Amino acid sequence: MEPAAGGRCHECDPTEAPLDDEALVTRARAGDLEAYNLLVARHTASAYRTAVLLGAGSDSEDVIQEAFVKAYRKLSRYRGDASFRSWLLAIVANETRNLHRSRGRRDGLVLRAAAADPTSEIAEDDAVGAVLAGERRASLVQALRQLPVRDREVIVCRFFLDLTEEETVAALGWPRGTVKSRTSRALAKLRGLLDGAEVGHG
Repeated sequence: MEPAAGGRCHECDPTEAPLDDEALVTRARAGDLEAYNLLVARHTASAYRTAVLLGAGSDSEDVIQEAFVKAYRKLSRYRGDASFRSWLLAIVANETRNLHRSRGRRDGLVLRAAAADPTSEIAEDDAVGAVLAGERRASLVQALRQLPVRDREVIVCRFFLDLTEEETVAALGWPRGTVKSRTSRALAKLRGLLDGAEVGHG
């Protein structure tokens, strides 16, 4: 989304403190496209990682572009109950689910980019890199691929994207109790798959 001609840049002056997301959202709602451009720049990396880790693969850029367009159109519906980031990631997650439905491959291709290219932006991210680092990376990716879709989603949100429980509730649109119980079950399944892989290589 290009800035409007003569758009006001609120973060260009180094003497002024950067505006937080809520202030930028308020200005964007009032028609300040530069403010929305700043939100896009601030959250593109997180949105892209979310799309890739949830299985969008080579379509990740298309997914996040559509998500940012939809988020702009829905700004009036954003109430601030959750952070703008988690609200945006919920839209990205929904767009990724729509992509899976259109592909007819809901259970496929999760984390392919991370598995194929450990030097990619995804693996370089500190939180993801810490999880994927070392010799267990390949086993972890393989184990995640074997989890059911909803289990993968909660693991990706909580541990790969480092979202809080509250942000995961907002991003996935599930009740808090569901997030809590599914996280516990998904971790148990993942541990079992990883233990099995270690035994198999032992």
